[in-house]
Amino acid sequence: MAATGVVLLAADQVSTTLVLRLHPATGTGWVTVRLVRNTGANGGFAAGYPVLVTLTALVIAALAAAFALRARGRGTAICLAAVLGGALGNLSDRLLRSPGFGRGAVVDWIHVAPLSGSFNVADLAIQFGVLGAVLTYLLREPSREDSPAAQASQAP
Repeated sequence: MAATGVVLLAADQVSTTLVLRLHPATGTGWVTVRLVRNTGANGGFAAGYPVLVTLTALVIAALAAAFALRARGRGTAICLAAVLGGALGNLSDRLLRSPGFGRGAVVDWIHVAPLSGSFNVADLAIQFGVLGAVLTYLLREPSREDSPAAQASQAP
């Protein structure tokens, strides 16, 4: 589980660093490189409040870690670790990139033609991780602990 988060954090930071060094590399077609420095949350929400967004990202990372550690299924735990890796990737941008600690901008660079905004590897990890966690949770087979009889026997 920890490996998933670490790999996604590294993939986000390495890909962002490469894009920043190679910019203005662009592509043609549906997927192109469009460099955007986002001080807000997804889609630029709360862009004028970088410290608030940074604190919110810290809370989300902590919640993802707590839920991943308590997850009953391996698939759910791995998906939540992906959310954690993505949250830490974006959080590291906010903490370490300009204009300063806790006020930095996330570097979004992947642009898909029909969409209006850009995103990065961390954003993909968060979005697909949440979707995967919800699906694995909903599709899991109930364990014996989840049965009504087991819950009735644990009642005070």
